Amino acid sequence: MKVASNLELIRKQINEACMKVNRSPEEVTLIAVTKYVSTERANEALEAGIFDLGENRDEGLLEKWEVLQDKPSWHFIGTLQTRKVKNIIDKVEYIHSLDRISLAEEINKRAGHKIKCLVQVNVSGEESKHGLTPEEALVFIKSLHSFENIIIEGLMTMAPLSDDEHLVRACFRKLRVLRDQVQDMNWDFAPCTELSMGMSNDYSIAIEEGATMVRIGTALVGEAG
Repeated sequence: MKVASNLELIRKQINEACMKVNRSPEEVTLIAVTKYVSTERANEALEAGIFDLGENRDEGLLEKWEVLQDKPSWHFIGTLQTRKVKNIIDKVEYIHSLDRISLAEEINKRAGHKIKCLVQVNVSGEESKHGLTPEEALVFIKSLHSFENIIIEGLMTMAPLSDDEHLVRACFRKLRVLRDQVQDMNWDFAPCTELSMGMSNDYSIAIEEGATMVRIGTALVGEAG
């Protein structure tokens, strides 16, 4: 398993996607999703030059934190149970899955500084996916204005696992439009500059549609191991 060679290919594809839409590759943060792989594999990603790691379970993040500490920027990308906020709050730089007021309250209570959060939006409407509807998201973000330890850095979504490029592209585009609507509000607590969208199978499309963060697991760090 060579993370470095995978990274070279992915960087090339990121560059190509950016060129197609006149964007700079520097606008795109590559997050290595290490949730299924060992700490050793995660460290290999660091050694290859990736400094943003994504975990979706507090146990997995804490296990890797014991070894890697704050060498990477940690992104919590999975559903976060309110009772587990205390386990990860002082270790993560970003939480990508803010989707309810009870979670916001716990983050705000536990954090000793401003936590960068992304609101998870279920753009596709699939029942299997977590997140707010686009209509709910605007109202939810507005309700967070008094939470002094939360800053809404952006939005996150997952597109359907589909070969229909038009469907996938439409989901990403809808999130970008929503992000622009939030920015137009000029809320100090919600600059909403980030779009976390695109995974191993669709990150090129996501970048073409405006992604500023792509979450890549299998194509970068491989299967479990």
